Amino acid sequence: MKTNREELIEQAVLGEIDPPTVPGGREWRISPEGKPIALPGVGGITYNCRVGDSAVNFKADHVEPGVSLKTDKTAANNALNILACIGNKARVASGDAKGERGTVTGKHGGIEHVMVDFPNETLEKLTIGDKVQIRAFGMGLELRDFPGVSLMNLSPDMLDIIAGAQPQNERLQVPVALTIPSEYMGSGIGQSHVFSGDYDIQLSIDAIKEESGLNGLRLGDIVAIEDQYHTFGRSYKKGALSIGIVVHTLCVQSGHGPGVTTLMTCKNGEIEPRVTESANIADMLGIGNLSEPDNSH
Repeated sequence: MKTNREELIEQAVLGEIDPPTVPGGREWRISPEGKPIALPGVGGITYNCRVGDSAVNFKADHVEPGVSLKTDKTAANNALNILACIGNKARVASGDAKGERGTVTGKHGGIEHVMVDFPNETLEKLTIGDKVQIRAFGMGLELRDFPGVSLMNLSPDMLDIIAGAQPQNERLQVPVALTIPSEYMGSGIGQSHVFSGDYDIQLSIDAIKEESGLNGLRLGDIVAIEDQYHTFGRSYKKGALSIGIVVHTLCVQSGHGPGVTTLMTCKNGEIEPRVTESANIADMLGIGNLSEPDNSH
């Protein structure tokens, strides 16, 4: 595929491993049925939940797979979240795991985290507060042959893996794990841009999971969202289509669920999603727990 890769800037952005946090007064999450539930949430080093694992079967609320990065400087954290792209390479810059390599797998809005997958051996060496530097590359990426497709949060290498091997014609062929109706989307709709963060699939009610077939959803799945246009923020538009990646687990609260970070969008049917069992970043890049079957955690 023809892109403007040669025009893109590659910059280093830095984050620190952010600890899990529980704000005062938020110990309980209230389910749509009014049931209070206390569960693990965002942040930290998550040893047994990585891309490729279930997004719906953990006893968890917004848990982020692998390692969660942030910096306490607002402008720098904005740059970390906006410039880092899915598939970018990360390197540990301090601590016992210094020099170890990982891969950016997602962004989480609200808490403003960037998630990175590292091998299990590296996770054992990491400590809260360790610094991780990312080679941010992908902001401004365009498809020369598909001007009606907007790209965001996607490294050029990851674009090649997702769509470069597909037989292209007048529509961009993209492998997806499944297609999600627009009405399932909840928290995060209406944001002014999608160059960071995510928005949630409303799966806080078990019946919806079963009826929709989303009970098999995995972290790292590439998904298509119908009738959603994301070039200038997240909004409903009949006939539009957005492609994203699942970045955090199921949530308890009404209107919430597994989060999706946008990768591409179109307004007039320029993207053709094709359901493929292996449309997951863990399968595509050989990362996550599924790549390490002897994981003992």
